[in-house]
Amino acid sequence: MTVTYIGVRHHSPACSRLVAATIEAVRPAHVLIEGPSDLNPRLDELLLGHELPIAVYTYYRDDQRVHGSWTPFCDYSPEWVALTVGREHGAQVRFIDLPAWHPAFASRSNRYADADHRYEAVTERLCRDFAVDNADTLWDHLVEAVPDDDLAERLTTYFDVVRGESPAGEDDQAREEYMASWVRAAAAEGDVVVVTGGFHTPAIRALAVGTGDWPEVPAPPPDAVGDSYLVPYSHKRLDSFTGYQSGMPSPEYYQRLWTDGVAGAADAMVEAVVARLRGRKQPVSTADLIAARTLTTGLARLRGHEFPSRTDVLDGLVSALVHDDLPQPPPWSRRGPIAVGTHPAVVEMVAAFSGDRVGRLHEATPLPPLVVAVTGDLERLKLDHEGSVGLDLTVPLDLERSRTLHRLRVLGVPGFERLSGPSGGADPVLDERWQLTPSDHRLPALIEAGAYGATLPDSAAAAMRERIPGAGIADLAALLFDGALCGIDSWTPEIASSLAAGIARAGELDALGQVLATVLGLWRHDRLFGTAGSPVFAPMIVTAVQRSLWIMEGIRGGPAPAEPRRLRAVAACRDAVLHAGSALGLDRPSALAVAARVAANADAPPDLRGAACGFGWSLGDDVDAARAVAGVSTPRTLGDWLAGLFAVARDRVLSEERIVTVLDDIVSTMTEEDFLIALPALRQGFSFFPPSERETIARMLGGSRALLRADVDPLIVARAMALETTVDSVLAGQGLL
Repeated sequence: MTVTYIGVRHHSPACSRLVAATIEAVRPAHVLIEGPSDLNPRLDELLLGHELPIAVYTYYRDDQRVHGSWTPFCDYSPEWVALTVGREHGAQVRFIDLPAWHPAFASRSNRYADADHRYEAVTERLCRDFAVDNADTLWDHLVEAVPDDDLAERLTTYFDVVRGESPAGEDDQAREEYMASWVRAAAAEGDVVVVTGGFHTPAIRALAVGTGDWPEVPAPPPDAVGDSYLVPYSHKRLDSFTGYQSGMPSPEYYQRLWTDGVAGAADAMVEAVVARLRGRKQPVSTADLIAARTLTTGLARLRGHEFPSRTDVLDGLVSALVHDDLPQPPPWSRRGPIAVGTHPAVVEMVAAFSGDRVGRLHEATPLPPLVVAVTGDLERLKLDHEGSVGLDLTVPLDLERSRTLHRLRVLGVPGFERLSGPSGGADPVLDERWQLTPSDHRLPALIEAGAYGATLPDSAAAAMRERIPGAGIADLAALLFDGALCGIDSWTPEIASSLAAGIARAGELDALGQVLATVLGLWRHDRLFGTAGSPVFAPMIVTAVQRSLWIMEGIRGGPAPAEPRRLRAVAACRDAVLHAGSALGLDRPSALAVAARVAANADAPPDLRGAACGFGWSLGDDVDAARAVAGVSTPRTLGDWLAGLFAVARDRVLSEERIVTVLDDIVSTMTEEDFLIALPALRQGFSFFPPSERETIARMLGGSRALLRADVDPLIVARAMALETTVDSVLAGQGLL
């Protein structure tokens, strides 16, 4: 009875070849593989005949935590090769690791995460010794780009060095002890081949001494909800350059390495990069292609490789095809996602090495109930096609279609993009336009969303409910509106409770204003979505108004550009007092008193003082707005003060010609220098009017200040005028004017 251990790196073609060769040579009774042991009864499902890559998606939810994770497989995954080759040779094949829901995986979204931080120090030392950039290049140099002679010994030595200097955490120890118990049981019945991540192999070998009984598979707590399903996966999701935690970068390269060998992979990837660049209309000549192949071959020889490795090919390509200075080192010189600002040609090279392969499940694969439900909904509502869809939300069938599309949107299912529609409860828009686009990623997203429920309404509600903890009040308000768009109110009390608590603690006026505008709009207007007059919203509106007024009175600051979000918050507070004051018992006199104090407070920012003036004026308080305008006629504060006034009391400004007359007098008497100072803020203030109203006011101001009607950026105008003034001054000083 012999036990053969093969420590592997996940998604390594060389390790996969070794696994296949070992199983064929040993013909073991058992093949034990690092993988979820609770999936053993479903191995036939896993081996139905899918097109790889695929993954096992596991979700878990209890009172303490929510967890989702993936166990991915591609053609060249050692675990997949162990499964398939072991089955072909009649071995009893089993996964031997803890289930994905187990607390040992609580911090991992991917079972095969390498967690390089555990052995970072030793790999850094090895990289220095071998003069390579990172662990991926080191692995290629030691394993993938060299013949398989003595590969087993090299892997054993490598992982012994890595593990010998790297401590394992409690989670790893629990997993290794559990996997060792499977090895002890199998060793009592015949020869065994054990395929596990190389970091774990030395520990499992040391722990698996003697024999024992077959271990039990841990069962989740009785109150937990969870399951596992197969999902199509993609090379893009496998690629470490897109943030994947484990295994190898550049999956398309390693796919070619698996099928075509080192030399064939190098040739294929040069062709793939050239084709991709040409497809992006980037010129790549025959001479460039010859140069790339020549440089690649030369680099391989210089680095001691019989055939070009992955980085040999990439370095040769970038040297031959990129003629500009690179703003930063190429992505393959480190580990992780592509950085912002990477050269476009380099981005395309990385994309070619990643590949576009997407897996496909066998038609007999069991799917979660949500997939079946959504497929039926889309067919019934005639949303299972490609193209643009217009919806009239006053028509019951179109409203149902809208709610279905919004539920898919909040679940993150690709292929459903809203182009236009209502953006708030007070938004008068009653129609929507959507773009429906087929996507290979739709089925995986639906399978993963099946963790939330068996029907679309249930899963969308659960997904939104999961986002409540830790969300800010602005995000909670957005969730509340999403719930209305989805036609889901079963969760409203939960979010209302969190939102009410957040409002009571709020310290930022702009965020509070966003919440108030959303809730007030739903309470006032949203008969379309069934929320108008809802008693759930009433206490939130009252508290938000009281809190907003309290915050508003405490804001201090000197001259500064107007803050539109703050001004919208004041407008929302005014709307609440105006439209909901009597129904909800809001204290109108107290609100007006606060506004009056803020408007008169010289320490408050100009835009807030103007908004407070507009607050009282628009509510019918005894405010002489024209006199107030005249009182803030300094060029550094006028525009910002007016922005506040216009944001809150735009309608009254249009009906009070005296305001415009006073403003015209102020602007007309400004010096050129003062006008240059005031112009940008004035233009911002007038931006609160729609174009037609802005044109009307500009005409009332007279032709001398027609710049207020210009479409040119006011800062450009101001700078141009300042430059003209400077030039005139210089010319006059030289006697040239």
